[in-house]
Amino acid sequence: MVGKERVEDLAIAGGPPAFRESLHVGRPNIGDRARLLERINDLLDRRWLTNDGRYVRELEAELARRIGVRHCLAVCNATLGLQLAARALDLSGEVIVPAFTFVATAHALQWLGIAPVFADIDPRTHNIDPAHVEALVNERTTGILGVHLWGRACDVRALAAIARRHRLRLLFDAAHAFGCSHDGRSLGSFGDAEVLSFHATKYVNSFEGGAVTTDDDTLAARVRAMRNFGLAGGDRAASLGTNAKMSEVAAAMGLTSIEGAEEVAAINRAHHAAYRRGLAGVPGLAVVTYPDGERHNHQFVVLEIDAGPAGLHRDDLDEVLRAEGILARRYFHPGCHRAEPYRSRPSASELPHTDAVAARVLSLPTGPAVDVESIALICRIIRLAVDAADRVRAHVANARRGRGAEGVC
Repeated sequence: MVGKERVEDLAIAGGPPAFRESLHVGRPNIGDRARLLERINDLLDRRWLTNDGRYVRELEAELARRIGVRHCLAVCNATLGLQLAARALDLSGEVIVPAFTFVATAHALQWLGIAPVFADIDPRTHNIDPAHVEALVNERTTGILGVHLWGRACDVRALAAIARRHRLRLLFDAAHAFGCSHDGRSLGSFGDAEVLSFHATKYVNSFEGGAVTTDDDTLAARVRAMRNFGLAGGDRAASLGTNAKMSEVAAAMGLTSIEGAEEVAAINRAHHAAYRRGLAGVPGLAVVTYPDGERHNHQFVVLEIDAGPAGLHRDDLDEVLRAEGILARRYFHPGCHRAEPYRSRPSASELPHTDAVAARVLSLPTGPAVDVESIALICRIIRLAVDAADRVRAHVANARRGRGAEGVC
């Protein structure tokens, strides 16, 4: 690591990068490698690699126990989990969903021929705004799909009340929310069903995977059949289905990751606190916080940048950090409503709060792959950039012009 004391030390100004090996958002948490390899050797010895083997069943039982639901159905990824849940809930027509989310939330619906109708967010929580949801309900609406963004719960009570009034199904994308709670109750246990992600970048991962959780026996039976080609025993197809099963090796990783989850959460909490301390008092900057009295995985360190007092736009700061080898992420820019195929629709919505938040948030590196010394340096770089905002903006502009010139033959 390289010290940064003056503007001239910044990589954007020609100084050496702070980090030779880039820091990433969402670097995978590996857990106890020996325990993982023990499980992998066992499943190889038994030659049971997929089709509801021992480790998939163990993972489902452990997840159901931790979340407090009757049913947990492991799947190969959360996108297919959303699709299975949507089909099992008989969603059709239109489903209301926030635009401020990863595009997979919307794509999962659209892939099934269900139109995602985008609602704006509450700018304080970054979660879907129930008042806008209610305003969007019409005769074609069959469901609401909320997202617990950053692991912070949606207003589940308000959304449930809307769903009851209009006889809609209520589904939650809980991709960020394993290990988090709302009113003391685990996220993953609300609505008709919730869908978790165990992608490699998540707090708990199964290499690639997800799960559908529910207390509805009928819904669980439908998802279980659908994820396995619609088979109802042996090779007899009883309904339409697909192949969304989780493999045994993925489940082995999932179990190993869960065993180390508390340690990872503790590291995440310490890193989140370090960022808050390191950036306290910087004009125009605020680190997103999490609810007191609730469990949280602290998977994301999300920085909000108000360009007025900071003197730098979010994208300027992103350029400064990337030059240093700090690969922050502009989650979730620019919002699904401004991505294809949705932005070309005649009915594309104007969502001012989504647009504003999407233009000012930046996720910073955290997790076991980052140490507190690196976080202190990241904070020092950010402080230096804001303190010398006018000069830094000029360097960013020069860097952008240079990239433009490189593309001219």
